[in-house]
Parts: sequence; structure tokens; C-alpha cells
Amino acid sequence: MPINIDYRGPAELPEVIPVFPLPGALLLPRGQMPLNIFEQRYLAMIDDSLRDGHRLIGMIQPDAAHSADEARPALFKVGCVGRITQLAESGDGRYILELTGVSRFEVVEELSVLTAYRQCKVDYFPFIDDFTARKGEDDVDRAALLAVLTDFLKANNLKVDWEGIDKAPNEALVNALAMMSPYGPPEKQAMLEAPDLKTRAEILIAVTEMDLAKKRTSGDPPLQ
Repeated sequence: MPINIDYRGPAELPEVIPVFPLPGALLLPRGQMPLNIFEQRYLAMIDDSLRDGHRLIGMIQPDAAHSADEARPALFKVGCVGRITQLAESGDGRYILELTGVSRFEVVEELSVLTAYRQCKVDYFPFIDDFTARKGEDDVDRAALLAVLTDFLKANNLKVDWEGIDKAPNEALVNALAMMSPYGPPEKQAMLEAPDLKTRAEILIAVTEMDLAKKRTSGDPPLQ
């Protein structure tokens, strides 16, 4: 999805952003995430984001292992901010939208706010490489990634658009496969926090190989 603003560095993003806690949701720079928004607080979040003009939403996972309050769970320290690049109204009160990832961020602090949705002060500088498209993709072991993808597809009786995969640059391929992977919040968080594209691909390969090995030895279904 094309994006109308070229964010060249952390200074071009707001220091305070609304955040959308969603377990298992992984957004990465230049990746696209579809969202179906129906809760009133998040409908208000979208309206405010559009009204403020920045069109930015921070996707972040709840940290269930360190949460005492199920209604307001603790958050992981790293998320990814995305820009609303597509928006449609459903006719029944929902928004159907797509976020395009811009940069990861570290949560500096969660703010006390009057809005029903949560807001955080964030820092993008630890992930300054996110602003450079396709950085480090030559270091990715594409052959290993495709080999494990082939094994995963066979084990789960799935098909894929191989022509599209062959044409995809390494960054787009790694990030799309990571975002679509069926693994849980800890694995998704590890891929999000990976220091570079090569490491993210290695984590994805390792997790998938563990899933396949478990299925082969125990007969259990793959990770969901």
C-alpha cells in the first residue's frame, strides 16, 4: 500500500501516540495490517487520529505474563507505529482499515489520559534503521527461509503464490511471513524486537522448525 508521507527519521513522528493493545498482532515497518474496528473506544481512537492529522496508531501486544489487571493489561515495551493508509465504513458502525508500518518504538511511559483508549510516550531512536527500506536484506538466508516455508506448507496442506514470493524482496518476504505466522505472542514479540532483518528471519526459521519437529514426533497439531 503506497504511503503519502516519507518518514525520514524519528523527529518526524509524534512523541505521544495512541496505542492499540492486541495479542498476537505483529506489525512491522512497511508491512500492512488489516483491522476491523468495532469497540467504541477504538472507533474514537481512529476518529481522533484522523482529526489530529497524523493518522498514526501504535500496535502493541499485552504482556499477559506480567498483568495483574485483565481489563487493563500491562504492555510489552516494544511496539510498531502504523499509518492509516486505507479506511472504509462498514455501514453497521465499524471501521475496516489498513495500517502500514512505519517504525518500531520503545514505550517510555504510559500516560494518564481522559480518553478511553490508552496513550504512550514513545521513543523511536533505538530503531532508527527502520526508516531505511530494505536495510540488511542481503544478509538474509533466503534459501533457508524458503526451505522451511516449503516444509511448513506441506505439513499443513497449504498452498501459496510462489510467483509472488519469487518476486518479493527479502524485507517484504521476511516481514510478511513473520506477520502472517500462526505463532503466539512470545514468538511474535521476539520477531518484533529482533535487532535486524537477518535475525528476524532466523527466529522465524527456528520457531517454524520447532513447530514442525513437534508435529513429527508427537503427532500434535502445529502451533496456533
